Amino acid sequence: MDPSRPNFFSGPYVDRRADVREEPGWREAALADQSTLYMLAKGTAQLVHAKAEPRIEFIRGDHPVIRESDARQFVLLGWFRSLRCVLVELEPDRALSVPDGASFEELRPLTPLLRGDEAGLLAYARALSVWRSRHKFCGVCGYPTVPERAGHMFQCTNPVCKHEFFPRIDPAIIVLVTDGERALLGRQASWPPGRYSTIAGFVEPGESLEDAVAREVMEETAIEVTSVRYDSSQPWPFPSSLMLGFHATATAGSPVKVGHELEAAAWFTREQIQSGAALVPPSHAISYRLISAWLEGRA
Repeated sequence: MDPSRPNFFSGPYVDRRADVREEPGWREAALADQSTLYMLAKGTAQLVHAKAEPRIEFIRGDHPVIRESDARQFVLLGWFRSLRCVLVELEPDRALSVPDGASFEELRPLTPLLRGDEAGLLAYARALSVWRSRHKFCGVCGYPTVPERAGHMFQCTNPVCKHEFFPRIDPAIIVLVTDGERALLGRQASWPPGRYSTIAGFVEPGESLEDAVAREVMEETAIEVTSVRYDSSQPWPFPSSLMLGFHATATAGSPVKVGHELEAAAWFTREQIQSGAALVPPSHAISYRLISAWLEGRA
């Protein structure tokens, strides 16, 4: 695997143009621009052409659903392939005519089949939709909120409160622990038979990333790690995580004791992994990148 290649869902797939979010007439400008691309979503399901080679089913501004939707349903994503791109969030029960072959689908099953830039755009839009669905009311005083800044901020309508809410992500560490000749991998009961992956978990309040790595590995496998080294990161919109990848080392011969979150965990040699004794995650996952780097001697 090319170490210089961005992780899946990552990379410069969109020019976000945050400055345009501050313009009061951004939506009118988008509607006036005949080249504007619109993405449709119902909750976390997005309009895609899922047959053969899956792709986003963009629609244009002359579609009735665009003219009939409320301004609060529009979110400026930025410029995709040099064209303005807007997300339109529809009511789950809204009926509409869509192009042949298009349907509202969840992103996760389609992920391995999508082009990298379109997968990144869908992930970006999905994470925003999840956040927006959870901030219809003020978490401080309970009043309704209204979207501002092209849909990237919600503000409380209570004139005394006026609290502002911005998108949040959940940081999670994911780490490949090695003891020189072996890699520590674990599996969850819900995974396909034989599938193993790296250790992962959410960062807790008041905790550094390095501290989270050490804690998660200890909790799940009873292994003490040293020499924690950052590798790369990956947006993971299921629902709104940022995976922060690391390599770490452990003392050779350290015994594994499985915690309550894993079904199994064990040390594997390169030969065992390469022979299929442990089935590694798909290539679009950051865990695959971490394991590949170690197999190739780059970790």
